[in-house]
Amino acid sequence: MTTTAPPAPGWHRGVTGTRAGRTVARVAAIVGRSVAVFVPVFLVATFVTFALRSLSGLSPARIQLGESATPQAVAQVEAEWGLDRPFLVQYGDWFAGVLRGDLGTSWTNGADISTLIGLGLSVSLSIALFALLIGVVVGFALGTVAALRPATWLDRSVTGFVTVISVMPAFVVGILLVTVFAVGLGLFPSAGYAPAEQGIGPWLAHITLPALALSLDVVADVARQLRSSLIAAYRENYVTGALVRGLSPRRVFFTHVLRNGIGPALATLGLKFPALVGASVVTEWIFGLQGFGRFANDSAQTGDVPAVQGVLVVSIVLVVTFNLVVNLVLARVTPASQRGV
Repeated sequence: MTTTAPPAPGWHRGVTGTRAGRTVARVAAIVGRSVAVFVPVFLVATFVTFALRSLSGLSPARIQLGESATPQAVAQVEAEWGLDRPFLVQYGDWFAGVLRGDLGTSWTNGADISTLIGLGLSVSLSIALFALLIGVVVGFALGTVAALRPATWLDRSVTGFVTVISVMPAFVVGILLVTVFAVGLGLFPSAGYAPAEQGIGPWLAHITLPALALSLDVVADVARQLRSSLIAAYRENYVTGALVRGLSPRRVFFTHVLRNGIGPALATLGLKFPALVGASVVTEWIFGLQGFGRFANDSAQTGDVPAVQGVLVVSIVLVVTFNLVVNLVLARVTPASQRGV
């Protein structure tokens, strides 16, 4: 009779340590790839962004003194701003400031651009993240319901609904929401913003309608992507094998189908977040908000080049950071990405 030796003491810790090591290695690899892409992109983007001033021909003297300013007055103002120095010297000083979090000074009002962007960004990020949360929750629910009942009236209803909301512009939805829920029913404020420091209730009340207006496109894309990927996952052989082995439909869905089908829907969020921040310009006008998008629009219209440069730098950082977060979530959740597929 053959006996099997018991496992050596501490083997559980060894297995756990190996898994933890693999997880750390995956995370490190993803962060490393992101940094390797981010650094050259950031250098090129900041250089092109800084070159906007020379390409635009704009000057703080023209903004402050008007078009009738004398050449001597223009030269004096530009010297005060350091614009009479060589281009590369200006870029080096500006880039060093960016690395310290100093985005310069506004040409129009002399205010610190980092402070102005921070004030607007708190508004836009609140709305964008809440819109993303609404889009994820509602989109995942609709996509899952449609995938679990394919080719039924429920599936067709969900498909028709997401098709309709995907073509509705955010500003039209925003106007309808204000008319019905703010003016008509009085359930939400029609304009303005309350920081979270003043209370979660007022903060949520002011960002709910703008977030709803922006979330519809996210709902539609997440629902469509999730429905398609879940239906495809149900057709895989490993799902059929799991059902044959007697695994419950609930366990099959959460253990096999959802983990393998969630990837495309999560990847969609990496594209939607920067789009939400950018699309907030019109929504902020409708709801009377002074956010990041509106600040960028006002800066571009007034020719405030340092402010526009600051907006572009912050936008690049936001996009890269959010995509890094999405990639880390994908590596943790989906088996395909864990294998490097």
